[in-house]
Amino acid sequence: MSRPHWWQSAVLYQIYPWSFQDSGNDGIGDLRGIKARLDYLVELGIDAIWLSPIFLSPMADFGYDVADYRGIDPRFGTLADFDSLLAAAHTRGLKLLLDFVPNHSSDQHPWFIESRASRANPKRDWYIWRDPAVDGGPPNNWISDFGGPAWTLDPSTGQYYYHAFLKEQPDLNWRNPEVRAAMLDVLRFWFARGVDGFRIDVLWHIVKHAAFPDNPPNPDWHPGMGAMHQVLQHHSTDQPEVHDIAADMRVIADAFGREGDDRVLIGEIYLPVERLMRYYGLQGEGVHLPFNFQLIDAPWHARQLARMIAEYEAALPVGGWPNWVLGNHDRPRSASKRGQAQARVAAMLLLTLRGTPTLYYGDELGMENGVIPPERVRDPRELREPGLGLGRDPVRTPMPWDDSPQAGFTLGESWLPLNADWPRRNVAAQWDDPASMLSLHRALLQLRRATPALTLGSLHIVEAEGDVLAYRREHDGEHLLIALNLGHQAAPFALPPGSPLLSTLPGPLPDGVPPILRPDEGLIWKVDRLT
Repeated sequence: MSRPHWWQSAVLYQIYPWSFQDSGNDGIGDLRGIKARLDYLVELGIDAIWLSPIFLSPMADFGYDVADYRGIDPRFGTLADFDSLLAAAHTRGLKLLLDFVPNHSSDQHPWFIESRASRANPKRDWYIWRDPAVDGGPPNNWISDFGGPAWTLDPSTGQYYYHAFLKEQPDLNWRNPEVRAAMLDVLRFWFARGVDGFRIDVLWHIVKHAAFPDNPPNPDWHPGMGAMHQVLQHHSTDQPEVHDIAADMRVIADAFGREGDDRVLIGEIYLPVERLMRYYGLQGEGVHLPFNFQLIDAPWHARQLARMIAEYEAALPVGGWPNWVLGNHDRPRSASKRGQAQARVAAMLLLTLRGTPTLYYGDELGMENGVIPPERVRDPRELREPGLGLGRDPVRTPMPWDDSPQAGFTLGESWLPLNADWPRRNVAAQWDDPASMLSLHRALLQLRRATPALTLGSLHIVEAEGDVLAYRREHDGEHLLIALNLGHQAAPFALPPGSPLLSTLPGPLPDGVPPILRPDEGLIWKVDRLT
């Protein structure tokens, strides 16, 4: 292949700023706190950090309701604090990505305040306004992703405005060229400031069908799925025009890039693989990495995973680079889904598949979903549809750094409760423990960085049986075999002549060529020769 882009061999690390490190002792993480922990990230072995939103916001949805796309929310610091963080990251060789929220703003954004002032306001068409239906109700049957109607009536002007999420998050009208120009200028502003890329929030949402027809009902819906799934989002998401917008964003990113120091765009897109691939663009003019979330919900079954990996690889367009994710700020943590033993195997899977992996803060410790008492629930998703397990607070609890009060995260009271096992599941406790999840991640990241076959090599699924998932990684004469036992019993597996490089199990590596994988073991094996 031609000279790789930095993001092809990189490991990304998502930070939820509320929960990483508090420097002001108000219980909320901030930019100075993140800066104070950069050396940890360097020693961990990651290459780039992605910050969930830090822009000025009323925090109806914790930053995903932006009131000023060019300003830092005072909870997190100042623009000077951001510049200082960016410079400190770059000095350490770390890239920094921001979270761009283009689908909607806050209802407190000056644009929306103008838009709702009157039907004649010049910014009226910057948002999506429609007359009521004949019966006076919402214009169509679209449902908010947070449950309930996606339309809110504005009594003063007699029209409804559309919001795919909270009513405090009105959707921007990307069919308006002025909106398009203004939002693309936001990208230019931050690129000019030196950021290395963006994760683009709900990219597949940002254009809606021009005629606003009803969405069809979901024949498979049941109440446990949440209200948003009562209809299929055929007309409210994934419209053809979105790809032209993604192409415009790509032009801007490419214009700010330089040889060996290009900018990257990562799109949040929850779609089936065949539709996901369109976001690379027909000629590579889309986003660089449409997020691949399949591992988050994939059944933990070796044959199904092997088929999923092969089908994803086969679907990639020419020049398309793969990527993988185990968890994020919206989805259950890996260790809660799979248990601690298999979370170690999952970590090896994430960091040895072909493509760019993204780690979610705390997963390197084996953090599990936190327990949030009813009186401390903060997430509007949970508050709107309680009891369905859709709340996101459990995966946003503070990072535990040590066993001091508040786990070294703050000297105040943390905004969410700490994980229950923080006195032993924290960075300080795991750092020097060779058997810890953190030590496993450090070893995986060190091996990945030192081994071109793991960063840039080809991938070939290896036939296996039972609970074993196996694949080869190959590059420039270097051959590795990754064998993962997804079960809790020993599993037979014939390894070729070679030697072990790393096991997910602590203790001595296998001596010779073992005929089995131990229970809950993942193994990276250096192959002497291919037969």
